[in-house]
Amino acid sequence: MAAPATERAAVRAHGRAPDVAGVLVLGGCTLWALVSATGRDARPEGVLLAVLALAAGYACGRICGSLLPVAAAATASLAALALALASGSGVPGSTPAAAVPLGPTGAAAALLVLAAGAACCAASAAGSPPARAALRVLGLAVAGVALALGSVAGFVAALGVWLCSAAAVRMRHRFLGLAGLVLVTGVAVGASFAVAEEALPEGLTVSLEGPLTPHRVRLWQDAIDQARENPVLGSGPDRFGTLSRTSLEEPLADGTPHSAPLQQAAEQGVPGVVLLGGVYAWLVCALWASPRSTAVVLTAGATLTALAALATVGNALSFTAVTVGAGLLAGLATARTAAAPD
Repeated sequence: MAAPATERAAVRAHGRAPDVAGVLVLGGCTLWALVSATGRDARPEGVLLAVLALAAGYACGRICGSLLPVAAAATASLAALALALASGSGVPGSTPAAAVPLGPTGAAAALLVLAAGAACCAASAAGSPPARAALRVLGLAVAGVALALGSVAGFVAALGVWLCSAAAVRMRHRFLGLAGLVLVTGVAVGASFAVAEEALPEGLTVSLEGPLTPHRVRLWQDAIDQARENPVLGSGPDRFGTLSRTSLEEPLADGTPHSAPLQQAAEQGVPGVVLLGGVYAWLVCALWASPRSTAVVLTAGATLTALAALATVGNALSFTAVTVGAGLLAGLATARTAAAPD
């Protein structure tokens, strides 16, 4: 379905602005990681690698999406599914007795969501009804795989992306859809901070501690404590695990608070959280200004929102495959194809 005239005008007017904003935001993330690590026994390499992975994935997506938009998205879906299956032992739910999920769990669930989102993006861009139907089935099959592997979070997120993609076919205005997705992300991030601050009503806090686990909540509280001690610079990149009492007491802990916003707050202070939010805002703005159809844009937006929700309560963004996949999907959804208007 073609975008309305007003949205096509926005694409022409702001087509270069998102690229400039992306360079500035990613450059800011790189610079601040180095600043917050200065004079400390910190390791900013993880942040630098994540920035590089996101940028590389985005550039690759823009190139592949301009040449083979449907085939590239379908291939990305199959690749993400294969990676998730390869790490099947780490999918959430496969080790229910563990107090703290192992590191690969967040990556596996996120890869399943990316696989479903890429399949749905390919379906939204496909020209023939049989191809669209087959790709829709692939997206739904990914959700089924997540459930079969025991990843309830991955199943719910992938199914939500599939439903959003199906509904996006009938939407003509992408702004309201993207605004709703931003609101969902804001609520998820705000809820994680509220849980860590114990600012929610007691009954709601108790109900959330069940699925989150008390151990994770204590990790979040340690992150808040570190952020309070140094709200500007934080404790330094990759230093949360060495300063968190809860993390030190758990032999299987991976040194992260299992929440990207809270990790940023602990290790890079308030500016780190702002920059992380700036990355998400940049991707949303790039989708809004994308020359691709509204269905593709909203499907990609729903996928990135589901990924942001998983990263808010897990460690998905700690893995290079996930950050590359997120950048790749965003690049595919913002690529200027041969049929796109100038």
